[in-house]
Amino acid sequence: MLFFWQTARALTNTRLKYTKIVEQMYVIGVESLAITIITGAFAGAVLAYQSFDGLRKFGGEELLGALVALSITRELGPVLTGLMVTGRAGSSIAAEIGTMRITEQIDALDTLRINPYQYLIIPRIIGATLIMPFLTIFAMIAGVLGGYVIATHILGLTPDEYTAHISEYIDIFDVIGGLIKAAAFGFVISWISCYKGFNTRGGARGVGLATTNSVVASSILIIITNYFLAMILFGVSS
Repeated sequence: MLFFWQTARALTNTRLKYTKIVEQMYVIGVESLAITIITGAFAGAVLAYQSFDGLRKFGGEELLGALVALSITRELGPVLTGLMVTGRAGSSIAAEIGTMRITEQIDALDTLRINPYQYLIIPRIIGATLIMPFLTIFAMIAGVLGGYVIATHILGLTPDEYTAHISEYIDIFDVIGGLIKAAAFGFVISWISCYKGFNTRGGARGVGLATTNSVVASSILIIITNYFLAMILFGVSS
């Protein structure tokens, strides 16, 4: 929290580096697009495959598309995207900043009167928070399409049967809620990864520990944050 407070102070007291933010959006978002689409597609595919038997027992096969779409937009899309970005981009952030710490590059920034929070931390936090919803949109689309392919080519449903109830059970707030989650996960990933890297100690071994700890802590916080956001955004009404 002290680290976040220092970052917030730097954000209010210095000018934003927009080029740095765009650069981090590219590194964190665009370079994670392929694994996000693959993960979303296969998550939707396996969800459709595993759910079909259960729905068929109750004569609800036509609800398969709605089940896949609802699960992907509310939960699996944001969470799986967050976990994938943690492993790919979060670890990279921690390793890069950690290496700069042990090689005294951050100390050199202080010597040159360059605020390291402004130069290193703020662009990564803002970039990750902004780009995560866009990544999650692709994961959502890929997940629904993955379920569609399995349902129509393997499980024997027609395209109309798969899509019939999606618009009935899914509304725009489900999508918006998933994107809000994604933005929160982007903030958590960048915040924890920057903190672990910024406070690296102990040479090369310390960089490895910081990278590992950032992935573990970010993953746990994503799961915990997801629970509370689900309660707030999609709480069961009486």
